[in-house]
Amino acid sequence: MAQADIGLIGRAVMGQNLVLNMNDHGYKVAVFNLTESKTDQFLEGPAKGTEIIGTKTLKEFFATLKRPRRVILMVKAGEAVDAFIEMAMPYLDKGDIIIDGGNSHFMDSNRRCESLATQGILFVGAGISGGEEGARRGPSIMPGGNAEAWPHIKEIFQAISAKVDGGQPCCDWVGAAGAGHYVKMIHNGIEYGDMQLIGEAYHLMKVAASMGASEMAEVFKKWNGKELKSYLIEITGEILDFTDVDGSPLVDKILDVAGQKGTGKWTAINALEMGMPLTLIDEAVHARNLSSMKEERTKAAAVFRGPSQNFEGDKAAFVENIGGALYAAKIISYAQGFMLMRRAAEEFSWNLNYGAIALMWRGGCIIRSAFLKMINKAFERNPDLTSLLLDDYFRRELLDAQAGWREVVMEGVRLGISLPAFSSALSFFDGYRSEHLPANLLQAQRDFFGAHTYERTDKERGEFFHTNWTGVAATASSSSYNA
Repeated sequence: MAQADIGLIGRAVMGQNLVLNMNDHGYKVAVFNLTESKTDQFLEGPAKGTEIIGTKTLKEFFATLKRPRRVILMVKAGEAVDAFIEMAMPYLDKGDIIIDGGNSHFMDSNRRCESLATQGILFVGAGISGGEEGARRGPSIMPGGNAEAWPHIKEIFQAISAKVDGGQPCCDWVGAAGAGHYVKMIHNGIEYGDMQLIGEAYHLMKVAASMGASEMAEVFKKWNGKELKSYLIEITGEILDFTDVDGSPLVDKILDVAGQKGTGKWTAINALEMGMPLTLIDEAVHARNLSSMKEERTKAAAVFRGPSQNFEGDKAAFVENIGGALYAAKIISYAQGFMLMRRAAEEFSWNLNYGAIALMWRGGCIIRSAFLKMINKAFERNPDLTSLLLDDYFRRELLDAQAGWREVVMEGVRLGISLPAFSSALSFFDGYRSEHLPANLLQAQRDFFGAHTYERTDKERGEFFHTNWTGVAATASSSSYNA
């Protein structure tokens, strides 16, 4: 007899913690795993004493679910998701709901939503952020897909999500098709940027200012009480305070090679496809790639001598400027991310609520911070805001920080310390605020060698011209113009 409110297929701690979270909130959950022993271990371990229902076959699993059946897939992105959907189809009826809670690519979610709709099955691609602890205590959940599914899953998802501002859930409907997974992808890209910026601030203090781990920990704790207050700043302070068994800072013994799962790369690739300058996140991805070249970097360090990396000025003022540069570059990163979301919304006809997205990231997720409340307020002031940089609050913050920000980047260059995120953010800022860029020369070059045409400053936009630069070239111009 059907008795479970919702079911979950998959394994690993993330899925198990979501199940325990739902159980804690009074929902009866059925679980299934292809490896039967995994289900048994879960039921005899973390789920012991709960009302969680273990099932041994897919037929038994689906038979336990109330209608419309609600099934969360927590499996590896890609072919595994399609394989489980195919296995589930014989047991589903029209109106049943498949929820992909993994880190799937949004284009896969677009495809699955459209394909399953033709068979009467409601698909939801739900981005879930917060890691294992978030899944257990309250994650940020970003659901999108077939809107008919939302009334059937809203209560559960909002109940188990993180809460902010007196109980507001960090979960709301994002939009159609792959919108939920797209917003999660942007979240992860911004996460890459935040982490790289924090790493560069740490590196400047350690290498240039010769600060020890405990001294830097105090700086991050101080920053966490101001506008930089966030989960990542908080845990950075804790990491720097953590000692190994011999009493030395553990962080100093960790190899400087960063891993990645690909979502930051997806964000950077999508930005290129959309023609959007997501420069900071792009550099954050490249920085991880460069870190993986450890052996080559070690060889290069032995043959390329750079300047002395000892900062000789006012250390307290330098650290203060680093904090300001970190905040300014963070504003640039989020501004770029929201600009990319706006472009995607236009491309895929999604009705994204940018202020609500900022609130969904306020709690539970990795990039949660007080800063996101300011983004929400910016979109409350102007829902049609094209860039956060044009909001009065963020404009003032950038103007206040830019002098120190420039000092930090210049000092990094002078000392030979790599600052790809700090410097790319500043370069974007300077380009964005420039009425004139050298693209006129670039376009002249394109017209010279490829007859790609150009627009003129003394004519209306949209009228294109070609010049026979050498006097011997053909007069015909290229049939297409790409700015």
